[in-house]
Amino acid sequence: MSAGRRTLGFPWPALVALAALAAPRVVLHDLDVVPEGTVVAALLAVGPPLCWVAAVLWRRPPRPFLTLVVVGALYGVCLAIGHQVFWDPALGMDAPGLAGVDPGMREAVLRGAAVMSSLATGTLVGVVTGGLSVLSSRCLPARGKV
Repeated sequence: MSAGRRTLGFPWPALVALAALAAPRVVLHDLDVVPEGTVVAALLAVGPPLCWVAAVLWRRPPRPFLTLVVVGALYGVCLAIGHQVFWDPALGMDAPGLAGVDPGMREAVLRGAAVMSSLATGTLVGVVTGGLSVLSSRCLPARGKV
């Protein structure tokens, strides 16, 4: 058993798969397929993190908070990649401007900021769901223990 699996309670492919559950939202949002404020948009935003918490409550890894922070960070990578891939369809010529800055430099700065924002957002979602999983695990008995 690898050190990651002992610490996080899941093999790395499973952690990546959990993070990837949230990837469809990135695509559908960036392509404006699912408008904000709809029930579908809410389900796409809240559903995957709830699945992460459910997986941790079911599996009971030794460090549930750390496990979901890692899943959140992986989700942040998915966000960053998705936003970069769908940059032009999502923003096109409507990208915000920076007065007096060369257009190439402007795009580099904005793309870099989008990557950093995506990584921070994903990690923050992991922190919130990790905290929720820790609190929930204290309230709910483990499987088979009643």
